[in-house]
Amino acid sequence: MSPPFTSITLEVLTGARAGQVIQVALPCTIGRASDAGLVLPDAHLSQVHGRIELIDGAVSFSDRGSTNGSVHVRGAKQSPLGTLCPCVELWSGDELCLGDPQDPVIVRVDASAFEPPEPGTVIAVRPIAEVAAFAGRITAEAGRLQTLYRYTTELGRMTDLDSVLDVAQRLVFELIPKATHLAVALREPGGQYPVLLAVTRGGASIDWPISRTLVRRVVEERASFLMADAADELSSRSAIRAGLRSVMCVPLWTGADVRGVMLVDNRDAPGVFGTAELELLTVAAAQLSFVAENARLVARLRLAEQRLETENRYLKQREEGQTFPGIVGRSPLIEALLRAVEKVRETRVPVLIQGETGTGKELVARALHYTSGRRDKLFVAQNCSALPENLLESELFGHTKGAFTGADRDKKGLFELADGGTIFLDEVGEMPAPLQSKLLRVLQEGEIWPIGAPRPRTIDARVVSATHRDLEKMVKDGGFRQDLFYRLHVYPLRTPSLRERREDIPIIARHFLDKYAREFGRGVTGFVPEALDRISAYDWPGNVRELQNEIQRVLISKTEGDLVLPSDLSTRILGQSALVDEGGVPRGALKDMVDAVERVLLQRALREHGQNKTRTAEALGITREGLHKKLARFGLTE
Repeated sequence: MSPPFTSITLEVLTGARAGQVIQVALPCTIGRASDAGLVLPDAHLSQVHGRIELIDGAVSFSDRGSTNGSVHVRGAKQSPLGTLCPCVELWSGDELCLGDPQDPVIVRVDASAFEPPEPGTVIAVRPIAEVAAFAGRITAEAGRLQTLYRYTTELGRMTDLDSVLDVAQRLVFELIPKATHLAVALREPGGQYPVLLAVTRGGASIDWPISRTLVRRVVEERASFLMADAADELSSRSAIRAGLRSVMCVPLWTGADVRGVMLVDNRDAPGVFGTAELELLTVAAAQLSFVAENARLVARLRLAEQRLETENRYLKQREEGQTFPGIVGRSPLIEALLRAVEKVRETRVPVLIQGETGTGKELVARALHYTSGRRDKLFVAQNCSALPENLLESELFGHTKGAFTGADRDKKGLFELADGGTIFLDEVGEMPAPLQSKLLRVLQEGEIWPIGAPRPRTIDARVVSATHRDLEKMVKDGGFRQDLFYRLHVYPLRTPSLRERREDIPIIARHFLDKYAREFGRGVTGFVPEALDRISAYDWPGNVRELQNEIQRVLISKTEGDLVLPSDLSTRILGQSALVDEGGVPRGALKDMVDAVERVLLQRALREHGQNKTRTAEALGITREGLHKKLARFGLTE
C-alpha cells in the first residue's frame, strides 16, 4: 500500500511567485536551485533552503542550513528553526517564513495536503452510538464492573487533566491485561490531534506519533476499531517504526462530537485482542471522555479568571494613580467640572451630562463611578441611539425565556447587571417614548420589568445620562417626557468644548502624542512651537475626539523625525490657522494667499451654519449659485 502522503499543496503568499498554488511530490526541496521541488526565484533564499518530507508518517519541514534561516508559524506561535529545532511537523494552515526576516517569502500549507488514503483492514468495529448495548454485556462481569466503578468514583473527583490522564493509564492497563502501550490524543482548536500521553505498561514515556489514518477513520465514523496486525495492514512508516501489531483505537467523545482518540496496542504478537476487549475499552472511554473534557474546560476557565484578575488589577492600579482617570486639562472650566463631580459622586441622585459631541461625556460618567463607593461594582454603558426600540428594551431591561421569537433563554438587562454600580445612558434624548416611561419607573421606584416577566425586579443602579441635544427644547416640542426630564435633570453637568478651553489643547495634544507614540512604536517626543500654535488656533468642531484622531493620523503617517512639524498636520488645521497673521499666511503670490484665506472663510461659514448652503450664502452676502461656484473652485463640494 502507498504511504499516506505522496504529494502536498503549497500556496506562495509573497515573493516573486506570490499567489501561486503549487502541488509538489514528496520528498521535495525548496529554494532557488533549478532542480528543487519548489523553485522560488528570490534573491535572499538559499539554493536549497529547506526540505519537506515524510518523517514517521507525518509531513515535516527541515531547514537545510540556509543563510537567512526559516520560521515556522502556527496561529500566533512563531518558532525559528535552528540547531535546537531543526525539524517541525506541518499541519494544514501552517506557514513557513523563509529568508530575510524583514522581507520573508511566506509559504502556506494548504488543507488539501492532508488527505490520507483509506485505512487498512479491521476485524471489528463498534460505533459509539451502540455503546449502551454492549455496556450491558460488560456489567454482567462482576470483576470488570467493580474495576470500572472504582475508577469512575476516583475520576469523579478530578478537575485536573494530568490527574485524569494518570487515572486513565492505570484503568486501561488494569482492564486490558494484554495491552503493552497506551497513547491519548486530544483535539486542538485547529483540528489537529497532538499526543498528550504515550506510555508503556511499565510507566515509561515514549515518543509515539499516532497514525493519522486511524485517527481520521475513528473521527469520521465515530466508532472504535480493532486491527489484528496494524503494521502489515496500514503499511505506514509510523506503524512500522512503532512496531504496532494488535491495535485498538477508540474515540473520546461528548455528545456527538469526537474530542480525542485513545490507542491501545500489543507489540509482541498479532491478534491478541478480541471484540470483548474492544467493547470494554469503549465503555471505559465513555467514562474518561466526560471527565477529560470537564478538566479541559476547568483549565480554560481558570486561565480566563487569571487573565481577568490581572487585567482588573492593572486597570485599578491605573485608576488609583489618577484622581479622575482619562480627564486631562487644567483650565478653570475643567477644574469647576471636577469639583462638581466630587460633590455629587457619593450621592445616589441621577446626573445629566450635556455637551457637544466628543467632549468626553462618558469619561465624566466613568469618573463619577470609579471615584465613588460604587467602584467595585459594574459600570455599564449603552448608546440609546445605537439600537432599534425592541432590541434596546431587551438590552436595558432584559427578557425571560419565550418572551418573543428567538428568546431561547433568560437574559439579564444592563440595569440588572449594574445593580450596585452605575449605568450610563448615552444620547438619552434618542430614547423612544415607550422606553422613556420604563426609565421613569426605574428612577421613581427602583424597579425594572423584564420583557415577559410576571413581576418587577428591584435594583440599585446609579443612573448617569448624557446628550448633545437640548432636552428642554425637546420637552417643549413634545419629543421628550417632561417628568422624565426633571428626574434626569437633578444635577446637570456640562462638558466644555475645546474652543472654550484653548489653554488645555496643548496639554491634551501632548497626552495623546505620548500615549500613541508608545502604542505605535514611534520615536516622536513633541511638537515644534509653530505646530502647537496651529493646533491651538484650530476650533476643533469634533472636540477631544477629533484631536485624538488627528494625533493618531500624524503618528501613523510620520516615519522620520522626533518632532511634529506643521507640514505633518491636516490641511483643514493648517487652513484655519493660516488666517491673516503674518506668521501664518502661506508664502507665495498674493492671489494664492488670498485664495487660501477665502477657502478657510468658506469652510468656517459652512461649519457655523451646519453645512446649510442657503444660510451660509445669506451670511456671506452672496447668492447660493455664487457659493456653489466658489465651493467647486476650491474643491469643497461633497
